[in-house]
Amino acid sequence: MPILSASTGLHETLALLTSQLHPDANHKEDLVFLKDVFSEKSLGYLMKIHDKLRQYEKHSPTPVLHSASCLAEDVEELQNGALEDDERELLLLLSTPHFKAVLAAHDTVAQKNFDPVLPPLPEDLDDDLEEESVKIVRLVKNKEPLGATIRRDEVTGAVIVARIMRGGAADRSGLVHVGDELREVNGNLITHKRPDEISQILSQSQGSITLKIIPAVAEEDKLKESRVYLRALFDYTPYEDKATPCQEAGLPFKRGDILQVVSQEDATWWQAKRVGDCNLRAALVPSTQFQERRLRYRMKMRFQYVGLCPSYLCSSLTTVGLRRSFRLRKDRQGLPGEPQTPDANHTEFLIYEEVTQYLPRPGERPRLIVLIGSLGARITELKQRVIAENPRRYGFAVPHTTRARKSHEREGVEYHFISKAAFEADIQNGKFIEYGEYKDNLYGTSLESIHRILDQNKACLVDVQPEVLKTLRTAEFKPYVIFVRPRIYDSPRKPLGSSSSLSLGITEDLQEMKQSAERIDECYGHWVDYVLVKEDPGSALAELQVVLERVQTEPQWVPVCWVRS
Repeated sequence: MPILSASTGLHETLALLTSQLHPDANHKEDLVFLKDVFSEKSLGYLMKIHDKLRQYEKHSPTPVLHSASCLAEDVEELQNGALEDDERELLLLLSTPHFKAVLAAHDTVAQKNFDPVLPPLPEDLDDDLEEESVKIVRLVKNKEPLGATIRRDEVTGAVIVARIMRGGAADRSGLVHVGDELREVNGNLITHKRPDEISQILSQSQGSITLKIIPAVAEEDKLKESRVYLRALFDYTPYEDKATPCQEAGLPFKRGDILQVVSQEDATWWQAKRVGDCNLRAALVPSTQFQERRLRYRMKMRFQYVGLCPSYLCSSLTTVGLRRSFRLRKDRQGLPGEPQTPDANHTEFLIYEEVTQYLPRPGERPRLIVLIGSLGARITELKQRVIAENPRRYGFAVPHTTRARKSHEREGVEYHFISKAAFEADIQNGKFIEYGEYKDNLYGTSLESIHRILDQNKACLVDVQPEVLKTLRTAEFKPYVIFVRPRIYDSPRKPLGSSSSLSLGITEDLQEMKQSAERIDECYGHWVDYVLVKEDPGSALAELQVVLERVQTEPQWVPVCWVRS
C-alpha cells in the first residue's frame, strides 16, 4: 500500500483505501459493503468539507474588525460635506441591501454569534398560564377538517382534545395530542364557548390556524400505523347513527369493504380507512364490542315486543335455488350450516372479519372455487362450460349416487356408483359436504372427490347450496365464493301476442327469482367474494373466466385464520 504523507487529506486517503481493497473469498459481502460505502458521493462531499474545516482551523484566520456594519454606518456620516465622485459611489455601494447583508453575515461569523435568539414573551400573557407550559401551534390546512374532536372536562370545564384522526391536519403536524387542553383559536379565547361552537370555528378556518394549547401531563408516543385489516360484514352510515360522537368524522362503508384499522385506543370507536380510497385521513367506525352490544340489545327488544328473530328469514332458504342434479330432502338431518333457533346471548353477530391478502405459492394447491346461485342462475351449465373450455386448469368433483348405472355412463366420469348402505355409512362418517334424495335415489358430493381434483393441481369448481358454505370455509380449502344471480328488470317486457295469464305467470316467476336472490344475499352475502349478475350465458361465461384468472394470479383478501393456521 502506498505511503501516505502527513499532508494527505482524508478525501485522498479514502480514495486510496477504495483502490487497495482486494477480493477475499471469506469476506466477499464485507468487501462489497465497504466499496459501496466508500463510493457514496455524499461521503466524499463530507470528507471534502472535513478537509476544508481542518485547513481553516490550522490557519485560524482572525477578522480585521468584529463590527464592519458599524464602520459602514460611520462612513455614511461623511456625506454631510462636499463629496467627490469616488466617495459618492462608495456611499451608494455601502447603502445597497446586498452589501449590508454581506457585512451583517461577516459580523455574525466574526463574533461567533451562532446561537438562535428567542423572541421575547408577549406582554399580554395571561397570568393564569404563568405556572403552566403553553404551546403555540400553527397549522396549515385547506377546506379539510382539522382531524380532531374535542370534549368538555366535566370536572375542570376545560376544552380537551378527545381524539386525533389519523391522516388529518392535526395528526400530520405531530404537535396536537389527545389530552391537550385547548385555550385559544386564532387569538380568540374559547374556554367559555360550547364544543359545537368551537368545532364550527375550527372547520371554518382555512389556511393558517393558530392554537394555544396546554400540553397533556404525559403525552403518549404515537403508535405505529396498524396493519390490522377487516372485512366489513354490514353496511354503516354515520349520518344515521345517533351514537356517533361526530357524524362528520364517521366513515361510511358497505358490506364487503376492506377497512384498515389504524387505531383501537378507544374501546367504542376505532379509527379506520377504506382500502383503495384516495382519502388518506382516518375516520370513526364502531368497534366490534360496541356494535355487538347494541345489536344484542336490539335483538332482546325484538324478542320482547315482537317475538321474531332475524335468523328466521334464512329458514326459508332450505328449498331456494335447488340444482338440476338433485334436490335436498326437506328434513336433511345433520346437514352442516342448518339455521338453528337462535339465542340472544349466544348469537354470533356479523360485524367484522380480520383478513389478509393471499395468493397460492407455486406448488401449492389451488383454491376451491364455490358457485352458489339463486333461482334461474343455472350455475351447473356455467360450471360445465368453464371446465369444457379448459379441462387442464379446471375440474369438478364427481358426485356419488345410489341409482343404477346407465349403459353409456362410466364409473368415476359422470358419477361414482355405490350401494345405498355404503352411501348411508359415508353420511354417518361425514364424508359428504352435501347430499340429497331425488326419485328415491341418493346423490351427494364428497370431500374425497374435491381433494382428488385439487391434488391434480387443478382448480376444483363446485356448485352447492348456500348453507354448505359454513362447512367449506376452512383453511383446508380457502374457498373463493361466487354468487351468480340472473339480471331481473323491474318492468319486464310483455311478449308479443301473449295472454294476460301467461304474462302474469312470467311476472310471478321473475318475482320469485328476485326474492330468491335477495334471501341468499341477505343470509349468505357476507361469505361471498364476488357477485356475478348473469345477463346472458355468453357474457356470464366470459366474466367468470376473468374472475377465475384473477383468483389464480392476483392476491385476494382471505380470513387471517386461513393463513396463520
